[in-house]
Amino acid sequence: MAGDPGSSDLSARRIRTKALGSRFRGNDGACGSMTSTFVVPAKAGTQRLMPAAPKKPCVYILANHRNGTIYVGVTSNLLQRVWQHKSDFILGFTQSHQVHALVWFEQHVTMQTALAREKAIKKWNRAWKIDLVEKSNPYWRDLYSELI
Repeated sequence: MAGDPGSSDLSARRIRTKALGSRFRGNDGACGSMTSTFVVPAKAGTQRLMPAAPKKPCVYILANHRNGTIYVGVTSNLLQRVWQHKSDFILGFTQSHQVHALVWFEQHVTMQTALAREKAIKKWNRAWKIDLVEKSNPYWRDLYSELI
């Protein structure tokens, strides 16, 4: 039934609140327990308060330790993607080999250039990938904590 509070077609909930304070009273101030009614949309709190972060395509390298297992990937949201790897949210290679440390990344203007760079790096031999990491991160520090 459309009038039932539990029906699924209701688009808003009515909430009755007791007005406490002089701003809710009438002009004469005589009404001390006046109530007001306002409507809360059914999807209250689900909207974004801030706009989504702009997409920043990145190529990145994860490792499990210095000179250890290496994973090369590409993403438009580096922080989110590395968090997914670290929390083993992504099933697959990085989870099974415990490859969680962000040791190198490179930002790009477009996703097309990032994808091309990722494919090129994946074709490199292992020594070239290690050299790439060691040029900017000689101690193989986890760069994730520096980004957040």
